Amino acid sequence: MSDSGTSATLKEKMDKMDSHPFTTFSKPYLDFLAKGKIFGFIYLIMAVVNLIIPFAVIYKTIDSGIFSYTGAKFTFAIILSWLVIGFACWIGFQIWWNRRAKAANDTSYEFITTTRFAEIWETFGEWLGTFIGIIGAGVGLIAMIFLGDEASYLFSSIGMDSLNFGPMVILIGPVTGLFIIIISRFLAEQLRLFASLVNNTKDIAKNLKK
Repeated sequence: MSDSGTSATLKEKMDKMDSHPFTTFSKPYLDFLAKGKIFGFIYLIMAVVNLIIPFAVIYKTIDSGIFSYTGAKFTFAIILSWLVIGFACWIGFQIWWNRRAKAANDTSYEFITTTRFAEIWETFGEWLGTFIGIIGAGVGLIAMIFLGDEASYLFSSIGMDSLNFGPMVILIGPVTGLFIIIISRFLAEQLRLFASLVNNTKDIAKNLKK
């Protein structure tokens, strides 16, 4: 048998192996990774997390037993604060859900990981900034109106000690949130710019070879 005949036989065997269930059963998963669809799960998970947060907050508050030794005004302040948190989480859910749909429909990327990470980073910054801004201003205002000097206990009771800046949180929250959004968008744009430069350089190199 000639070398060409042996090569043809070997090629046929390899082609059969490529289509054999033993070597192709993981193809859907490999395509899932190659096309970057795995990043869609991050959007989905974060959207679901935003729906869970309000229930986690109220569970922590009730479990702490704070309602058993506080007055009516404190209870009312906690309920209003929970509504503010619920509103912030609903906005957060929409941010992640809408970006998920946009990312799923956009298949124009060549450098999938870099551009997808840039989008996730930007979305995370927009979500976090919005979350801090709404809760800082909303809960801070409620605490100042209903609790006065006892406002610090409100943030502790809902598990958000990091925002416990007293009345100043009404201003600090939105300003901090705004800076987080701006910085996250700036960094995301740098990543997209890098991917665009690499892509343009690649195209230039191809044109020079022609």
